[in-house]
This record gives sequence, structure tokens and C-alpha cells, in this order.
Amino acid sequence: MDKPVYKRVLLKLSGEALAGEQKRGINNDIVNQIAVAIKEINELGVEVAVVVGGGNFWRGRTSDGMDRTTADYIGMLATVMNAMALQDALENIDVATRVQTGIEMRQVAEPYIRRRAVRHLEKGRVVIFGAGTGNPYFSTDTAAALRALEMEAEVILLAKNVDAVYDKDPKVYPDAQKFEKLSYMEVIQKELKVMDSTATSLCKDNNIPIKVFELSTENIINAVKGANIGTTVE
Repeated sequence: MDKPVYKRVLLKLSGEALAGEQKRGINNDIVNQIAVAIKEINELGVEVAVVVGGGNFWRGRTSDGMDRTTADYIGMLATVMNAMALQDALENIDVATRVQTGIEMRQVAEPYIRRRAVRHLEKGRVVIFGAGTGNPYFSTDTAAALRALEMEAEVILLAKNVDAVYDKDPKVYPDAQKFEKLSYMEVIQKELKVMDSTATSLCKDNNIPIKVFELSTENIINAVKGANIGTTVE
């Protein structure tokens, strides 16, 4: 299967995956590999939007004693750092890229404007969305679901640091059960850690499929070509 099965996709990258084995910060090798994968699918004619997490720098929900709103805004800034790093890696290999942020910071990125973002995609540019939804109490999972709907993406490609969805942590429990396909309700009822419940419900209500797989250049390309990898939620 050499041809893509999607015209427009939203790629959700977790911050932890960008850090690699070092767990914190940005692993340049991984970011460069992601950029190569995005370039390849972009050259296949697929329009690519990206939402990045910030967990490699900051996780607001674990910031004990800090005001939740403040912690969430710090997390949004972390996602912008990741977005800028990915933009730089893409532009280094001649991929036209724009970063748009949910919080205005015009010196480093465009403010999020839906029509402008769609126009960028139509012109073949990769659009990276930073700062989540721009609102506290909403995760980057929810931002990914929201932007996918606004961009009219056909699928959310959820690239994580695990190869599929399991009933429990496979790194801790050797007997963890792997799922190839799940319904949205199964994800919500079993409290599986695919996306948070708000994001999952948004995908369910608007019938947008989610493909969960381990972050790698090959997996991103294969997912766009419709390969049976990881877990599909639909």
C-alpha cells in the first residue's frame, strides 16, 4: 500500500515522546525523525496539522500547591517550545511550516485563526498548533480533537511512547492486554488512557477516528497509508 488513504490528518505528538529515553527536554534526533516523516507524507499530497504536548517540560496536573490555572498556562508555554523546535527541524529540510498559538505571542508565532490555518494547509504548508486551546482546564488531547474538527481532518494520528492501547501499563504488567480496535464508549467506560474523556467525547460526538501507535518515522508514514498498526478507536 503506497498511496495515502487520507487527504488531511492531524498528528498529535506527546511531549514525553519528544524527549525520548532522556525523559525531559527535547531529543533532537527524535524531532528530526518526526520532521522527516512529516515531509514524506506531505510530499505524498497529505495536508498535515500537528498538535504538540508539553509533558517533556511541564505537567500542570502534578504541580502540587500551585494554582491550577497558572500551572496550565505554564504547560501551554511548554507546548510552544516544542512547536518551535519542530518547526525549525521541518524548515531545515525545506518544509514550509507555520506555528499558530492559542495564546497570542506574535514575535514567535501567528495567533490561531481558523481560516488562515486552513489556507496554509491548502497551500501545502504544515501547521503546528501550540498553547493547546489557549484555555486552562483543557488538555492538549482536547486541543487535538478540537483542532482536528476545525481543520476538518479525517483522522487523529496519536503518536505516543507506547505501541498501542492496553488495559493496563504494559511496562509494569507483562500480562497487559493489547487492543486492536475499540469504540469510543469502551475507551470512556474502561477509563483507558487513550485521550482524556473530554477529547474522546468530542471525537465520539463528531465521529472522527483515532489511530494510536508508537512514535516513529515508519509508523507515521504507515498510519497515513492505512496500515493496520497500533489501536484504532472509532
